[in-house]
Amino acid sequence: MTRVVIITGISSGMGRAAALYFQKQGFEVYGGARRIARLIDLNELGIHTQKLDVTDKLSIRGLVDHVIKEQGRIDILINNAGYGEYGPLEEIPIENARRQFEVNLFAVNQLTQLVLPVMRRQKSGRIINISSIAADVYSPLGGWYHATKAGLNMWSDVLDQEVKPFGIRSVVIQPGLTKSEWSKIAMENARKNLLKNSPYTGLVDKVEKLFSEISTGATSEDLAKVFYQAATDSRPKRRYYNSIMDHGMVMVARTMPNTYRAVLSRLMK
Repeated sequence: MTRVVIITGISSGMGRAAALYFQKQGFEVYGGARRIARLIDLNELGIHTQKLDVTDKLSIRGLVDHVIKEQGRIDILINNAGYGEYGPLEEIPIENARRQFEVNLFAVNQLTQLVLPVMRRQKSGRIINISSIAADVYSPLGGWYHATKAGLNMWSDVLDQEVKPFGIRSVVIQPGLTKSEWSKIAMENARKNLLKNSPYTGLVDKVEKLFSEISTGATSEDLAKVFYQAATDSRPKRRYYNSIMDHGMVMVARTMPNTYRAVLSRLMK
């Protein structure tokens, strides 16, 4: 039986690498992104692609209906689409903060609601939620992003308890900084969110420098393998990390918050 996976945000980075990796492992891969031009080559390789806005109910309904019509089942949903709305909390427009929650958390819930009835009928399925170590590890300018990822972790844990009796599991992957467009886009957003003559301009420079120095060096292809492990483990874990360093940073932030804050303060200097 061919296994079927839906992956959101496959136009670049981890989502794109995961789509290619899952296909190589024999999955029927369905997915989409807003930037349709970036999906052409994936489609030519046999990956089922379409324009997808995860905040549009009609768009995500169209994707799920298409998969069910062609395959009759959905084995894995990977909620990968997301971005970082960085900037000082004093200056980020509230509509931008709402958009961050719409994409990073509420859209995950809406898409999951659509696939759960199918998985429940199958008595099997897995929801994989791409969070971040930023759910626990924080830095200045990332307030709204951190809030969405912390919320996603808790949401996933609650969902897992609710759907486990039906043979469905909900798990979280927490990547660190990777070699991708993510940090570049996050810092571009931080600068866009600065007011004229903002007192936080120097802080943006410091955070951008910090990001460039603490990148773990993980590639999108590295994370694609973590996605696959989370999707196929016979006994899935609540959390998946790409490296011991990522896991260690989370453990320090969670169990020694004062130590983490002190280290962060030194790094910011």
